[in-house]
Amino acid sequence: MNKKYDMIAIGAGSGGLSAVERASEYGKKCLIIEAKTIGGTCVNVGCVPKKVMWFAANAATQINSAKGFGFEIDFKGFSFKTLKEGRDNYINGITSWYDGYLEKLGIDYIHGFGQLLDKNTVSVNGQTYTAEYIVLSPGGEPAVPNIEGAQRGITSDGFFELEVLPKKVAIIGGGYIGVELAGVLNALGSKVEIFGRASTLLSSFDPMIQTALEKDYSNHGIILHHQTQIDKVLADKTLVTNKGEFSGFDTIIWAVGRNPMTQNLGLENAGVKSDQRGFIPTDKFQMTNIENIFALGDATGRAPLTPVAIAAGRRLSDRLYNGMSDRYLNYDNIATVVFSHPPIGTIGLTEAQAQEKFDLVKIYKSEFTPMADALLEHKTTTALKLVCAGVDEKVVGCHIMGHGADEMLQGFAVAIKMGATKKQFDDTVAIHPTSAEELVTLR
Repeated sequence: MNKKYDMIAIGAGSGGLSAVERASEYGKKCLIIEAKTIGGTCVNVGCVPKKVMWFAANAATQINSAKGFGFEIDFKGFSFKTLKEGRDNYINGITSWYDGYLEKLGIDYIHGFGQLLDKNTVSVNGQTYTAEYIVLSPGGEPAVPNIEGAQRGITSDGFFELEVLPKKVAIIGGGYIGVELAGVLNALGSKVEIFGRASTLLSSFDPMIQTALEKDYSNHGIILHHQTQIDKVLADKTLVTNKGEFSGFDTIIWAVGRNPMTQNLGLENAGVKSDQRGFIPTDKFQMTNIENIFALGDATGRAPLTPVAIAAGRRLSDRLYNGMSDRYLNYDNIATVVFSHPPIGTIGLTEAQAQEKFDLVKIYKSEFTPMADALLEHKTTTALKLVCAGVDEKVVGCHIMGHGADEMLQGFAVAIKMGATKKQFDDTVAIHPTSAEELVTLR
């Protein structure tokens, strides 16, 4: 017998969970389906375990930096096994919590692969369920190139399965994930080399960030190989590339992008369109070409960030069930952070993007050694840039790299989202001595 719901979400990651959570608050009966582990990429093989590893790497950096402040540290070693066990237990605690949480909200949960049968019907584990609205939030998975020997490498998912800290690592890809994993592994003691097809790391970021990051990574022993195409991986993990062969790696990590998990959703059964890569296009209300079916998160190909999926899911249910007819997520000026070492925070337009969009653009920037590193042998860089447009110098871009960039950007993001100008930044009294004060004193 068909069981009827108000909303069914396929995918219990950030987007799907947020949509049904908010819908349940409005008294709606919801079902959520997940083929892998509840919590999705972010909780299990993304943001949360990554941040644990980032904190561990920071601890290693602080230990190594202690000598500069006069401390004599008797370092007795590092247990990667202990770190992994602690991290996994922390994640298991989160995923276990969901069972009681969803039950409390009255949301039904099924572990299995959900598939559309038509625009109102979903099949999972041999049973069918119907709903007025269906939300597609299946998430994504790491891409692996179609080359000989690719199976000899692991993905970012495999990184979280490592039992032993690699001695020498080749990271293929210079985007978010490649940069973050490189920083963590380098700080924990691995020898790291990054191979990227682009001419810089973080190719979509402002050039100031690219230059500062590459300088710091190189200074801390990470070897960079730009404009390098991997053609083959040999049995001994030697990389055969357009620039020769590179060997000696015990681990190869593919960080070459992510693909949407939409291949077997039965989109064709409901008439839902997707593009050549499998991403599901939506309008500003997250609606697909079928008016009662919506798509959220990584599967849409837009701003693949956890808070984006959460915000879009909540706004969707606000609109459907709480009379907020024009409620939707504005994808402009979304702040993002790369948890590199040091971290990077950015919002809005790069300098080049602003030059293309506006007739009058003015740039304010600063680069310095942060006080936290002043006494250290191995220093990092803090680099800040404001991109301003128009006669009133509206701040249309903010780019930060340095200690605390991940925390300081959140407040500045609010100001930029509200349309703050350079003068309003200048009129704000600085907090001294901090790196953040530079953003309100730039000349």
